[in-house]
Amino acid sequence: MTEPVTPSLPADQAAAAERPAPAPSSDNPAAKPAPEAAEDDHGHAKVGLWSLALGSVGVVYGDIGTSPLYAFREALVPARSDGILLPEEVIGTASLIIWALLLIVTVKYVAVLLRMDNNGEGGILSLMALARQALGGSRLVFLLGLLGASLFYGDSVITPAISVLSAVEGLKLVTPAFDDYVLPITVAIIVGLFLVQSRGTARVATFFGPIMAVWFVALALAALPHILANPAVLWAFNPWYAVHYLLGHGTGALVALGAVFLAVTGAEALFADLGHFGRKPIQLAWLGLVAPSLVMNYLGQTALVLAKPDTTDPFYQLVPEWGLLPMVLLATIATVTASQAVITGAFSLSRQAIQLGMLPRMEIRHTSASHSGQIYLPRINMLLALGVVILAITFRSSSALASAYGIAVTGTMLLTASMAYVVLWRVWKLSPLVAAAALMPFIVIEFLFLLSNMLKVHEGGYVPLMLAAGLMLMMWTWVRGVGILTHKARKTDVPLTELVGMLEKSTSYQHVKGTAVFLTSDPDIAPAALLHNMKHNKVVHEKNVVLTVETVDRPRAPESERVRIEPVGPHFYRVTMKFGYMETPNIPRTLTLLKREGFKFDIMSTSFFLSRRSIRPAAHSGMPLWQDRIFITLAKNANDATDFFQIPTGRVVEVGTQVTV
Repeated sequence: MTEPVTPSLPADQAAAAERPAPAPSSDNPAAKPAPEAAEDDHGHAKVGLWSLALGSVGVVYGDIGTSPLYAFREALVPARSDGILLPEEVIGTASLIIWALLLIVTVKYVAVLLRMDNNGEGGILSLMALARQALGGSRLVFLLGLLGASLFYGDSVITPAISVLSAVEGLKLVTPAFDDYVLPITVAIIVGLFLVQSRGTARVATFFGPIMAVWFVALALAALPHILANPAVLWAFNPWYAVHYLLGHGTGALVALGAVFLAVTGAEALFADLGHFGRKPIQLAWLGLVAPSLVMNYLGQTALVLAKPDTTDPFYQLVPEWGLLPMVLLATIATVTASQAVITGAFSLSRQAIQLGMLPRMEIRHTSASHSGQIYLPRINMLLALGVVILAITFRSSSALASAYGIAVTGTMLLTASMAYVVLWRVWKLSPLVAAAALMPFIVIEFLFLLSNMLKVHEGGYVPLMLAAGLMLMMWTWVRGVGILTHKARKTDVPLTELVGMLEKSTSYQHVKGTAVFLTSDPDIAPAALLHNMKHNKVVHEKNVVLTVETVDRPRAPESERVRIEPVGPHFYRVTMKFGYMETPNIPRTLTLLKREGFKFDIMSTSFFLSRRSIRPAAHSGMPLWQDRIFITLAKNANDATDFFQIPTGRVVEVGTQVTV
């Protein structure tokens, strides 16, 4: 059973963060696959499997699809440190990358995690909701979800910066005269990318999908002549070369692993973007186009370095001189798409965090009439754009940023694996030992990747850690502050049934025509706005609705459970609305569903009463003063309840109170 959310207050998402999740039911969302095609409001498929697969190529695989620009180059740096690059080192590096793609991306994410969707939605917060649901509401799992979300935001800031920089740097190979223009061009592209986000994922995918398909074909074709010239590179499929490299290079192998991990950094965004396209289109795109093209390109770079060990940028030197400029232009467009993968993932994650009570309310715009997962959050978009530009200007090159890359992603992957264990055990009903055995190989590999990336903390790895720490503090402050306000409010609560009983006997209050809707977090307690209205205006409406909005631990609430009404007295009704954490609540439209229950609702004769709290810091509250100030700042910047719940502004009456936190 979920605890309700208070829609009318800055603290409205209070207990949503701490409430126990509902017990799994017969329609457990974990058992349902992601949709194969987008649907309209009536459930009719409007977008086909192949169209969605092409769209996923343009959005989901942008990040991992541009890793060949820098991953193999950076992975060879430790082997070059002694001045001698041996053939077995080159083959070993390629083998590490290929097996990382096979085990981490193909097996863990594409084959397993995409099946752990929560009613079609993916990402670490959806997985957290499933795990908490299975455990009956675990505080530890909730905190792990907070940490994982914070780390993913760090990745969302770094990916666009390193991807676009790495592509534009190819201009220096065309002519050194472009050297001074790399950074300005990068910043201009990044700014343009974030400016087009408001047009929606569907339009972006329509534009980038075919281009990225060309990109992956170009990756394979550029590598093919080099593979044919040296078929010995196919030995990289033998895992012995990867193991031999690790065992024979000591700490240098650990450093190399940090760079090898760059080849799989888009895997978490792949899972987070599940709600935008569905499981089967993403799997089809990976197995049919993306994975073969990536493997061929890494093998081609391997063959080139074996033939020319002094090669410093093997990716761009795969193509002949006449094809260099077209490849740079294509790579630039592809890296813009790489950024799109984590940006759309950040939008989905943010909406989930808002509905689960981890972040204040923000404006959420739906950009597609046929797919509810395609959204745009203006404030998140602005903050991401600012962070990406600052990073690009600060680090100035993709090689410098490579040191900052990886820590956030490996941390998120480990947290994802830990929650996947809970789902395998409690939802899929595997024995604890079998579930542990299934995930242990991935946990070991990802832990080694994390160790290797931790070696780069002083070189720039501190950036995602600082970002994650700041975001973790902000989200925990919001959750904690909301809990404190809710606890304080309950000290002066008046039971609703007691108030209704008193009104039946009282003649002090005049009844006026119309319907009054009072929003509250607890349906058993009289809303503060109702008490203030009675105290100051001495009136009671002929129909009074005490409305509670609940956010359930599922992406979308079933229509059969959407709204429930219960009479409390002659003039009072208790109404409960349920929305999933991927839905944007619309109170007026949902209230019209009460007509089937015999309740007449006319928006023109209805007033919505909201409680507006003015929050002040307190010297002796549950949080330190500095944390109070953070919470108050977040509350002031929260989106207005009127907008968030789509209530007509002309029908709203706000009642203000002052509280301390």
